[in-house]
Amino acid sequence: MSAHPDTVYESSLHSLPLLGRGKVRDNYAVGDDRLLIVTTDRLSAFDVVLAEPIPDKGKVLNQMALFWFEQLADVVPNHLTGVDPESIVAPDERAQVRGRSMVVKRLRPILVEAVVRGYVIGSGWKDYQATGSICGIRLPAGLVQAQQLAEPIFTPAAKADLGEHDENIPFDDMVARIGGELAERIREISLQLYRRAAQFAATRGIIIADTKFEFGLDSRDRLHLMDEVLTADSSRFWPVDQYRPGLSPPSFDKQFVRDYLESIDWDKRPPAPTLPPEVVRRTADKYREALTRITGRALVD
Repeated sequence: MSAHPDTVYESSLHSLPLLGRGKVRDNYAVGDDRLLIVTTDRLSAFDVVLAEPIPDKGKVLNQMALFWFEQLADVVPNHLTGVDPESIVAPDERAQVRGRSMVVKRLRPILVEAVVRGYVIGSGWKDYQATGSICGIRLPAGLVQAQQLAEPIFTPAAKADLGEHDENIPFDDMVARIGGELAERIREISLQLYRRAAQFAATRGIIIADTKFEFGLDSRDRLHLMDEVLTADSSRFWPVDQYRPGLSPPSFDKQFVRDYLESIDWDKRPPAPTLPPEVVRRTADKYREALTRITGRALVD
């Protein structure tokens, strides 16, 4: 399954118990209180995991998340432990985790995704066209696709099972699920994180159109930012110089893959069609470019 020697489509560690595999990440137990998260080179589009890995994608996502956790650590605690992933696996497994893994606190996940939108795009644009609102939040009439909102809005989503679409829910539904105080806190922190990140990204010529955050609670019920944060998989990044209200701008993620899949006769159910090598290459280049543009750092192997 390897496109080049360092590609990891599926990790195969034997020194730690496997807890599960998501669309992109493989999770292993490190004792009772920590996890090893390995970010693979798998890519999912339309909630289907594709057969072809995207070279370096896992490393890009991991290193981008580490960058943002560091940038935003003063806003809310995060799940990082500072433990070197290579120190907790067998010597012959180090190459699998190098540059693409983190050892994190084991938290109780809050099963509502904290989505923040600064622009009208994606499912938000469809919702607005149909109802004049996004997730029950009334918006001014006459907005065009990709238009910036006067203020970012918080639009939570209920986490779905693997292979299913997350479901946008009203804030009141989030309150009913997790309690008013916690819901308010997550909304406030999410908006703060988004504003900080969007301000920073703008200095690098990048618009963060929207993003999703995930949170968990530790054994003392302290809130932590977890999973991934502000990566090209969890956010829409647009180049400032190509942004035009009324048009869907190109994005630094799986745009080439989505465009290709939309252009062929596929019902968006597994199995996914084979991706041409050119689509894989251009997608990998976009992920690497996003990392360099935002962090100012090249990919570290």
